[in-house]
Amino acid sequence: MSAPAPDHALVARLRAAGCVFAEEEAEVLRTSASSPAHLEDLVRRRIAGEPLEYVVGWVAFDGGRVAVEPGVFVPRQRTAYLVELAAPPLARGDTVLDLCCGTGALGLALARRVPGLVVHAGDIDPAAVACAARNLAEVRGTAAVGDLASAFSPVLRGTVAVIVANVPYVPTHAVALMPPESRDHEPRGTVDGGPDGLDLLRRVAALAPGWLRPGGTVLSEVSRAQTPSARAAFADAGLAATVHHDEEREATVVSGRRSL
Repeated sequence: MSAPAPDHALVARLRAAGCVFAEEEAEVLRTSASSPAHLEDLVRRRIAGEPLEYVVGWVAFDGGRVAVEPGVFVPRQRTAYLVELAAPPLARGDTVLDLCCGTGALGLALARRVPGLVVHAGDIDPAAVACAARNLAEVRGTAAVGDLASAFSPVLRGTVAVIVANVPYVPTHAVALMPPESRDHEPRGTVDGGPDGLDLLRRVAALAPGWLRPGGTVLSEVSRAQTPSARAAFADAGLAATVHHDEEREATVVSGRRSL
């Protein structure tokens, strides 16, 4: 069956509103609407500047859908690179912690790739935790409110195979330069990483050795310019640090491995 013909009028409205990927967004809006009236409501919200993911209630991420609630950080497509790096060593029954989980997209994506994982997600924001719990129910994962590892039971210390931490890493002075969709709609705490953007990453690096099992790995996304400082933070915590970069997606990840 051929794809439906594009709605040129809708595409033109979205493009005039500044939507760079107007044709793709038009198709998402059309397939998410239950009626012409509903479609018009969705389009008006999008044209007013509301992020597409909030408008339709989901985002495509790592080959699957993830539910997104207004006020919760929207997973970026480049962050799927972190999932690709984290998944290969995992096996059924392994434990994964998803810190600063937002929607729980990272833990969910890993559990979809590796069935049978035990996923625990945590976030300081109750709205994010509620959204993550909704998503992780599919893979029998859990989500809890807490500041980083305080969301998890101490019995997990020393047993975790992988920690994924999509920490905020935009330097405070650069937040004002972010696209309006993020700056005006996502909570500042989900993007503002402090003076150099690495406040939360340093805390994650410091706690990771106590939670990882021997040979376990922690992974966080950073900007390319932050890699020397991020690598140093992991190394200072006693982790074997590695920088990974994907040119096509302009994605950079720093990983830290606990020694065997």
